[in-house]
Amino acid sequence: MGKTHERISGRLREFIEAQPIFFTATAPLSGSGTVNLSPKGLVGSFAVLDELTVAYLDFAGSNAETIAHLRENGRVTLMWCAFQGPPNIVRLHGRGEPVFRDDPRWTDFLAHFPHIDPTEHGLRAIIVVRAELIRDSCGYAVPLLTYDGDRDLHGKRFAREDDESLSAYFEKKEFIATSLDGLPGLPLPLPPTP
Repeated sequence: MGKTHERISGRLREFIEAQPIFFTATAPLSGSGTVNLSPKGLVGSFAVLDELTVAYLDFAGSNAETIAHLRENGRVTLMWCAFQGPPNIVRLHGRGEPVFRDDPRWTDFLAHFPHIDPTEHGLRAIIVVRAELIRDSCGYAVPLLTYDGDRDLHGKRFAREDDESLSAYFEKKEFIATSLDGLPGLPLPLPPTP
């Protein structure tokens, strides 16, 4: 049976921090807009900031739909599934914002991710989410899967980029500065790494 939680604490916090993957869902306000669902991983790239606030690192990729949707309306849902151990699904519905490199809060937020080298993965934003509704459900139909480890391909690909070459990479991509639906995405050129 589903349960509503008032805060991210205790066993709930332990569960979400132990998952090697989670998913983010966002959508534009337009009824004809494109809904986005993204997997997020890399151990150490997610943090619980307080009992109602979480954050994760947004790395280089082929588009910036989550950033664009959050800039437009802030709505976001994060979801964790238990692929090992007792079945469970947790959804955090809330309001999020992308924090960019030139934001005065950047360094303070980045301190919550001590095990990630921000230059290795083309870090472009930190997504901060404030929970409005936290629910869990049974997850009985979620399959059992084995986590073997993070892939090293993303780090290998983007570790060779500096701020200038990373900006040039993003400027070549069709859906980085502007979303699939024409919303403002990642501001370019990227501000230098603080």
